[in-house]
Amino acid sequence: MEHRDHAEMRHGIGPGCVPPAGEPAIEARGLGKRYRRGWALRDVSFRLPAGRVCGLVGPNGAGKSTLMGLATRMVRPTTGALRVFGAAPGSAEAVLQTAFLTQEKPLFRRFTVAETLRLGRELNPRWDQEVAEGIVHAGQVPLKAKVGTLSGGQRTRVAFALAFGKRPDLLILDEPMSDLDPLVRRELMATLTAEAAEHGTTVLVSSHMLAELEYICDYLLVIANGGLRLAGGVNELRAAHALFTARGDGSLAAVAPHTVIDARGGEGRPGALVRLGGPVEYGGQAESPTLEELLLAYLRSPDAPPLIAPSARIGDIHDIITRDQKKAVTA
Repeated sequence: MEHRDHAEMRHGIGPGCVPPAGEPAIEARGLGKRYRRGWALRDVSFRLPAGRVCGLVGPNGAGKSTLMGLATRMVRPTTGALRVFGAAPGSAEAVLQTAFLTQEKPLFRRFTVAETLRLGRELNPRWDQEVAEGIVHAGQVPLKAKVGTLSGGQRTRVAFALAFGKRPDLLILDEPMSDLDPLVRRELMATLTAEAAEHGTTVLVSSHMLAELEYICDYLLVIANGGLRLAGGVNELRAAHALFTARGDGSLAAVAPHTVIDARGGEGRPGALVRLGGPVEYGGQAESPTLEELLLAYLRSPDAPPLIAPSARIGDIHDIITRDQKKAVTA
């Protein structure tokens, strides 16, 4: 399927999978947000390299929407800082480069679809009318119809058209497809990955649909209890774990020196999901976990020790490489 092909390119399987060099799309340092009821996020530090499609996963109330609000300046941090391509959220540079689609998908109900797209064209200097109209036409949404008369799925499609038409460098999506049927959801996911691959757009998408994230994401951020539990490239994170399946009698071989994250294993594959602390031979009791198995293990074990993969760490070799590249350009 088309969306799987684009996901494979982003996993490093096909050509064109190298993200562009330069500033990370998002970089957070010691980021925290406290409300009256307590901390929604606390001491969160990571980098999201440009050009990746990143799944943002966590239980309800974990802090996902707060993180997205911080990246768009809809929420202000209590501690720490966040940058979007090196600029402060809410700055002219960040606003030009970012599009944010919330769960509510706010649209002017009295506007027609055509008027909505015209508004997008008037407000966004990088507007792509062809792309926006293509998304609308693909769902057979009449341009003359008023937004208030559309179905929930049709309104979602118009909201997607506005987001893509802006031609952002960073597209942030908060549970964008929860009201769509599976067929339309997959169609829009294919559009999402195709557009991101063609234009190098960075995508941060929050979703509870774990199985479908495997088709579109090459990067992950997992949040639980207000903290970052897992961050990095999908291949990096899968390679750092193994699923030790149970023997016929239900017992497990010794897993030392590995760290057990979740002893329940994957759906239909009882065993233990472990973080590798040494070499492991696959093909026996140890198997590489699927993305869904990896995510479920960390969601079921919010107190598991966090793992921030090298590509997601701040203040490491990536900073040195980026700094040297900038020096070479300005020299």
